[in-house]
Amino acid sequence: MTLLSVENLSKEFGGVHAVEDLTFGIAAGTIHSIIGPNGAGKTTLFNLISGLYTPTGGRIRLADQDVTGLAPYALAARGLSRTFQNLQIFFNMTALENVMVGLHLQLDRRFWPALLRLGGVARKERLARERAAELMRFVGLGGYLDADADAMPYGALKRLEIARALASKPRILLLDEPAAGLNASETEAIDALIRKTAETGVTVVLVEHDMRLVMGVSDHILVLDNGRKLGEGTAEQVRTDPAVIHAYLGAMSRGGADAVH
Repeated sequence: MTLLSVENLSKEFGGVHAVEDLTFGIAAGTIHSIIGPNGAGKTTLFNLISGLYTPTGGRIRLADQDVTGLAPYALAARGLSRTFQNLQIFFNMTALENVMVGLHLQLDRRFWPALLRLGGVARKERLARERAAELMRFVGLGGYLDADADAMPYGALKRLEIARALASKPRILLLDEPAAGLNASETEAIDALIRKTAETGVTVVLVEHDMRLVMGVSDHILVLDNGRKLGEGTAEQVRTDPAVIHAYLGAMSRGGADAVH
């Protein structure tokens, strides 16, 4: 079953095609990676799918519903969540409170009940706190339940952002460079977390430059170059695609051949 489909998607900035006539599908329950050189349009594509940008042309469908141009909060309500390349952490909050932000759709947001603690608001907040703690343990941050976000190491903050994204109970989770800036052991933890998340039934889509991670974890890989599809397939198919090798993987392998194997 195709959970997310992109049909002839395009985005222009001042006449420059950041994404051009792009079509692909993402099957439910898979780990799908999007790779390509810097400037290939990967983050622009994520911004289009997640509602931060409005397409110049084309369509985006989520579970057979046209969601083109919907706002991020509307997409979150339909089961799409994401993280960002640059950390979007509330450093004036605790780690637990950061995850609770992701539960806002499940809380009573009416002004007077929230102000006066009416209608079970206190009970719902207690349950939200318990759920946030469960998610922190799920991503391996059980030791940070009482921590302030600004006191946490960078690698832990990456996982904290994933916990917050999971709090909205997404069907599909977009991860924008989840391993960026991480050392080898932290990257292994992210690899394990991606697999663990997929095992719960969440479809995972990641943009990532770490080819060892991508090749090891992905069910399907889409390769972009200059905003267009260069190739797609399994890790083995992409690894041996002459066009992909010439434009991207070959250049990387010259800097370290084992990066793509």
